[in-house]
Amino acid sequence: MQGATRGDENSIKNFFTGTDQASVNRAVSDLSASGIYSKVSARIEGDKIIVSVVESANIVNRVAFEGENKIKSDQLAVEVQSKAHVAFDEAVAAADVDRIKGAYKKLGYNDTQVSYRLVNLPNGRVDLVFTIKESDKTGVHDIKFVGNNAISSYRLHNLMQTTEMNFMSWFKTTDIYQPDQLATDEEAIRKYYMRNGYADFRITNTDVVYHPELKGYVITITVDEGPLYRVSSVTVTSHLAHVDGASLQPFVRLRPGDVYDASAVEKSVFAMTRELARLGYAFSEVRPHGERDSATHQIALAFTVDDGPKVYIERIDIVGNTRTRDYVIRREFDLGEGDPYNHAMVELAERRLNGLGFFKSVHISTRPGSSPDRVIVTVSVEDKPTGSLSLSGGYSTTEGFLAEVAFTESNFLGRGQFVKLSATAGQYSRGWGVSFTEPYFLDQRLAAGFDIFHKQTLESTYALYGTETTGANLRLGVPVTNEFTFQPNYSIYESSLSIPNTNSQPYNDCSSTLFDPVLGPIGWTPPGGTFIGFPNFSSSNNCLTNGEVSVAIKEQAAQGTIVTSLVGYSLIWDNVDNRRSPTTGGFLTFHQDFAGLGGQSEFIRETIDGRYYYPITDDIVGFVRLQGGQITGFGSDQQLPLLDNFNLGPGLVRGFAPGGIGPRDISNLSNVSTSALGGTTYVGGSLEAQFPLFGTPKELGLKGAVFADAGTLFGFTGQTDYTSLLNYKTIGSNKATPYCPTGNAAYNPLAQPTCLTVWDPDQIRASVGVSLLWASPMGPIRFDFAFPFLKGKYDQTQVFNFTGGTSF
Repeated sequence: MQGATRGDENSIKNFFTGTDQASVNRAVSDLSASGIYSKVSARIEGDKIIVSVVESANIVNRVAFEGENKIKSDQLAVEVQSKAHVAFDEAVAAADVDRIKGAYKKLGYNDTQVSYRLVNLPNGRVDLVFTIKESDKTGVHDIKFVGNNAISSYRLHNLMQTTEMNFMSWFKTTDIYQPDQLATDEEAIRKYYMRNGYADFRITNTDVVYHPELKGYVITITVDEGPLYRVSSVTVTSHLAHVDGASLQPFVRLRPGDVYDASAVEKSVFAMTRELARLGYAFSEVRPHGERDSATHQIALAFTVDDGPKVYIERIDIVGNTRTRDYVIRREFDLGEGDPYNHAMVELAERRLNGLGFFKSVHISTRPGSSPDRVIVTVSVEDKPTGSLSLSGGYSTTEGFLAEVAFTESNFLGRGQFVKLSATAGQYSRGWGVSFTEPYFLDQRLAAGFDIFHKQTLESTYALYGTETTGANLRLGVPVTNEFTFQPNYSIYESSLSIPNTNSQPYNDCSSTLFDPVLGPIGWTPPGGTFIGFPNFSSSNNCLTNGEVSVAIKEQAAQGTIVTSLVGYSLIWDNVDNRRSPTTGGFLTFHQDFAGLGGQSEFIRETIDGRYYYPITDDIVGFVRLQGGQITGFGSDQQLPLLDNFNLGPGLVRGFAPGGIGPRDISNLSNVSTSALGGTTYVGGSLEAQFPLFGTPKELGLKGAVFADAGTLFGFTGQTDYTSLLNYKTIGSNKATPYCPTGNAAYNPLAQPTCLTVWDPDQIRASVGVSLLWASPMGPIRFDFAFPFLKGKYDQTQVFNFTGGTSF
């Protein structure tokens, strides 16, 4: 060993693992690449290897950063190429200065200054220290639009991901000027105009100027909107021998008189291409044409169908997927190797892959194959994290405080499967759940899955009893079209109802009907009830006035656990534009269940829920909802257990408490607020308009809403006379007697009747109100203020309702 004065000679010897010339040459190359030595040579003398090295002037001991606050040291260490234990390179360090500046520029700190210095250490080592002087944020101060008359500047701002600086700039990064993002925003604006009839729209100029006095950029976008075009005519011409253009007319999404919509043209092309492929014309091409009439502002729309070149897919190459398995990507294609190449089908696959949510980016390209009629399809993807471990918390006026811990994985083991494990604990409810979904059951586009769940609700101000439900659900989603799904299911669950009866919650303390010579009948409870009672009964101090539940609820609790086994199906139609924040389109689901495949419950239940969204203006979205339900018991007595009834409140008509609408037991007027029995039929409708809160930053996510609700719940069909459940007792020589007043008989204020007095009107309830919606960083939060103006005598109202939660 010659020339090595610092370091461990053994570390040099470790490079030389062989005595042949090839191994020695390889070791010299590797040792030189380490950067520790400026010159390395070696020769073989007999059975020895003589190594000569010339040590580099400075070896980096460590790379350090000072002055950094906006970006942490470990993040900067990834950006720079200077590393510890290698020779210092001035050119690399200078380039690292630019790299650090670039990292700050991405976050909007354009004026950040960076320099470096060397700190000498013994044995020719140095510390490389980068000194950073961070600047203030230099974001986008203002975005201006010139030439827009039909579409408001407010709406155009909302189409952009780039935002202006405001009091939230410390929190966000969207207010940074990035040319690539601005180009994407311009394309979003162009597509919006083209969807809304402005076929001549163009952006004539984009001016970006940095103003030092404002410490930010001013972006001015000049547009030429052009006139609004409508469709004057639609024709489909087919050059295929056995395909009539008229047969493809139903697949066109536009009709004469409609506002021109470029996205509808694209959808029409795809729908016709898919139909032609189904008919066996795999190589067909559908080309749209539009002839503008500038005088009348109309477009004559024409589609031409031709037989395209016969090109086959040689193979499909998939690159970039480090986690997602190949077959998960391939199954999103409706074509494979050897099939005719169809551009529309490839575009559909790309949209499907993007819609999975598994990838940061998806790009599909083609290149020539081994012959002129062959093409190779390359699918380039970049995986992204799809799992989360979240702790959620929230509060609602219905369920109180609620917390949930959940593990969710939407691409389990890279197989595309969905898994969720969750546990909840709240003020009035708790439980756990397990869900699993296989989106391609039996290698078909069938979404099969199961759910196992347990939920317990506790007594609250709206119900003086608790419920407990445990069960499982099997489901299968069968897509009929892109918008329509058939979903059969099977469920089995057991449920029970319990009534607390303690000194602090004496909701079941009326004893079996006892006849007192002075007080008369004192009360009632089903077999097994616990009597706590009072030492001295009076009209203001007895077992009824302290919160006694209805005898119907007591009877349900006495039945113990009820098992329900049912089979059902759902018909789901969905074409909303955005599930998280819809602005147009509709959602309709019809569900029907048949219970009685074992278990105690026997009923047929149907529910329907339809929603339709319509943009009233660029900024105001209208929303219509209609819902209804019917449940019918069958069997020996055709009476439904209380737990099977619909029990509704703010979910049907806002402004009413949970269980605040519908049939009630009014036998005990002191506790009528908690004596909801539920009904068998409900209908309801809502009108709502949502609008942005003008003057507030878009990033706040604040919206307002006004609404009107109307609906009703009625049809109690359960038992009303519980005299047969009496547990006769005596006081002295007096025997207990049933207490079931009828007609004009006066109620005894000290006794709980053994019969129900059911209040069950079918009258309409209605309310109007205002809402505040906040898409907060902590999750969606909604405040509703509703004012009922149509209500029943014993309905329970709740003017304010709040729901919200978070995940972190």
